[in-house]
Amino acid sequence: MPTTHPADLLHLAIERTGSPVCVGLDPVLEEIPAQVRTHHHEPLAAIAEFCKGILDAVKDHVPAIKFQSACFERYGGKGITLLEELGELASRLGLIVIWDAKRGDIGISAAHYAAAAKRTHTHIITVNGYLGPSGIEPFLDAGLGVFILVRTSNPDSDQVQLHTLSSGQRIGEMMATMTASIGQSRLGSSGLSSVGAVVGATKAGEGAALRACMPNQYFLIPGYGAQGGTAADIKTMLRPDNRGVLITSSRAIIYAQPSPQESWIQAVSAAAIRMKHEIASIRR
Repeated sequence: MPTTHPADLLHLAIERTGSPVCVGLDPVLEEIPAQVRTHHHEPLAAIAEFCKGILDAVKDHVPAIKFQSACFERYGGKGITLLEELGELASRLGLIVIWDAKRGDIGISAAHYAAAAKRTHTHIITVNGYLGPSGIEPFLDAGLGVFILVRTSNPDSDQVQLHTLSSGQRIGEMMATMTASIGQSRLGSSGLSSVGAVVGATKAGEGAALRACMPNQYFLIPGYGAQGGTAADIKTMLRPDNRGVLITSSRAIIYAQPSPQESWIQAVSAAAIRMKHEIASIRR
């Protein structure tokens, strides 16, 4: 019987494509190719064409797509409808669907958010764990995987996440400990948990310590490339078996500039392939 465990599904998708790369789909109307914008009078129609082109360009090269919810929510109900349609398409194409919504609530509210995520064909959702385990478990109970914000890539996150507690732990380390604890009972046959962590590539100085604290977690890693994260930074976050990471790239792939001989879709596909090869060299 096919698995439904989120970490196992992600593992299989990574094995199929040979790459732990996740393309972040953050459509901004003003930045999508001009030829797409001029085809449509309605912004969402242009965004829909652009996003479908991205999915087609990357589906054979990467295991996962991460939808930035804010880029769709800003258009109201029609934007959410498009997000649902794109999630269904991405899932049908064999991509693991990550909904970057950073939800954070408890009880019935969290259950409602989980139900909304299921409507978008999401496999894994990003969550803010500040409210504790009761803000995370409803998503797991709904069959979703989660990436808990542990050590984010934005520079000013240090003001909160490096604050030292009376226990001697920093807040980021405390979140890592909680993530590992919640995830211990959610291991799949791959040996990895459906409870993962967001850990920025720009925080790689803490990567080895966070990995030691969270040995069975997938790390969703933003901040590679344009934000300053390097191949060496990613290495600190790998498990001993070279697994356990999913590295995200948004602008460098979806807004890749075509050469005179390329279409914009070909440029996107080529950018995804280049990153796939870069990350493959890290994991050897």
